[in-house]
Amino acid sequence: MDAKEEVRARLNIEDVIGEYVQLKRAGRSFKGLSPFTSEKTPSFFVSPDKNIWHDFSSNKGGDVFAFVMEAEGMDFRQALEFLAKKAGVELSDYEPAHAKERAMRKKRLLTANQLAARFYQQCLLHNQRAMEYVFRVRKLSKQVVADFQIGYAPDSGEALVRALAKKGFSRRELNDAGLLNRFGGDMFRGRMMVPLMDSSGQVIGFTGRIIGDVPNAPKYLNTPQTLLYDKGRHIFALSQAKQAIRQAGFIVMVEGNLDVVSSHQVGIKNVVATAGTAMTEQHIRAVKRLTGDVRLAYDGDKAGVAATERAITLASQAGVELTIISLPEQYKDPDELIQADVSLWQRATDTAEPAVDWILRQYAARLDLDTAAGKRNFTTAALGVIRLLSDPVEQEYYLTRTAELAQTSVETVRAKFAGGETREKPLKPVAQSAQAVDDDAYIKEDNALALACCDLRCRDMLRRIGAAHWHEASRRTLALYLQSHNEIVQAVPKELQEYDIYVKIVLLRAEERYAAWSGEDRQLAMRQLLQQIEHEHAKQTQDSLLAQLRDAEAAGDEPAAERLRTALNNIIKERARGKR
Repeated sequence: MDAKEEVRARLNIEDVIGEYVQLKRAGRSFKGLSPFTSEKTPSFFVSPDKNIWHDFSSNKGGDVFAFVMEAEGMDFRQALEFLAKKAGVELSDYEPAHAKERAMRKKRLLTANQLAARFYQQCLLHNQRAMEYVFRVRKLSKQVVADFQIGYAPDSGEALVRALAKKGFSRRELNDAGLLNRFGGDMFRGRMMVPLMDSSGQVIGFTGRIIGDVPNAPKYLNTPQTLLYDKGRHIFALSQAKQAIRQAGFIVMVEGNLDVVSSHQVGIKNVVATAGTAMTEQHIRAVKRLTGDVRLAYDGDKAGVAATERAITLASQAGVELTIISLPEQYKDPDELIQADVSLWQRATDTAEPAVDWILRQYAARLDLDTAAGKRNFTTAALGVIRLLSDPVEQEYYLTRTAELAQTSVETVRAKFAGGETREKPLKPVAQSAQAVDDDAYIKEDNALALACCDLRCRDMLRRIGAAHWHEASRRTLALYLQSHNEIVQAVPKELQEYDIYVKIVLLRAEERYAAWSGEDRQLAMRQLLQQIEHEHAKQTQDSLLAQLRDAEAAGDEPAAERLRTALNNIIKERARGKR
């Protein structure tokens, strides 16, 4: 048995999920309100028999690991470690020797950082100057200081080294943890210390803010890259903000860690930071597990605009809605705004502007659009941003908007866009992600397959649908199995073990949604679902043929164009017959 199966065997899925959702027994399953939507009627099911959960309101589901990944915003490895700790499973026992050694090393570094955080907290309580800075200058409350484990690094040079040496830590271990400078002394001296935590709340590094004026000393000092801390992946305060993000439905990302602390102190807790680092693909993946609405409060300077442009690319590929929070001009950062007027910060987060609109405004404000050179430079910069978008409808909208701002014709802007003129320093090409399928299409397919699992008349109806109609291998494989078998499916057949979790979710859907329906009602629902699936497939086929036809006509390939016209006409006729 591997580590994953051992963890799964030791935990009851209903007990784990019961820590997040109030569950009530419903036959052989448990039922509760979805933790992912604001529903009032329970549609969230947990099946101990199948060891899975399914949320009908969001169409999410899976095993206990999938739930923790969704609920905690973790990747699989983090979820495995989280649940292993809960189950009392030592993961290193299941790993090869080199991995075991790495795991033990990681454990030591985590302990060193946690002890360092406690040491800094104690130092804060015993240093009047530091307490003055934290509580009077920064105006932090005792509660937020405790919540974020804020402390103080003494300026004596080796205070932490000596303290952790007494706990059995070598200088090499402290260096690997990012706690030593290049001379072998304390990395952080004379600074207010803010721990950096991973998604499960473990300390993996620190941000140190200098107290007072120290010549040539950087205002902020962060832990360097270590086995634990990767600035391209880490999101500050994500562990503290997760619940608030789900409640608000969106996440606010700022640049500075202390901006986050100030916002949490005044009760606006769906705020995190990338700690001065531009957004990365890893950042967007982590936040997407929690919400598809991302709002950035970056600086409006040149670096801020560049960071926003990169974020647009990542958000567009990930299917995330990206908007920009603008602060009143007299305030340099969210912390300063919060200190002045909390309501202004709340209003700013609630009235975020679409990212492309914001960037176009920045360019328009910096260039003289009354001159030919200004119009040229503006349209070149604007079109460079529009090319970052993967949706042609969005592109069309912003081409029109660019023409309006430049006070030129949209035809001229389209011609320039089609000509491929780019900015002086073009971005490196990024592979485009496949177009996302409307989630509604998945639900229709899952419902049809669930009906075919529990009703043989529905199974007969399913046989008229070809393999090409199904999205993803899991649905296609289950459909083909059902079309070639005639028995009611109550457990996962050995032929479908590869898609064990998905099949269990479909079976749970069949049990909870359709088991009590009459045969007549099930067949009526199946007929409607299949019509919708066929219609959607025909529409997608039509769109694909139309795109190919345009390409063939543009290339002057008349034989290919004629074949495509014939195929296109046949599809249009079929769709017309289907509507009658």
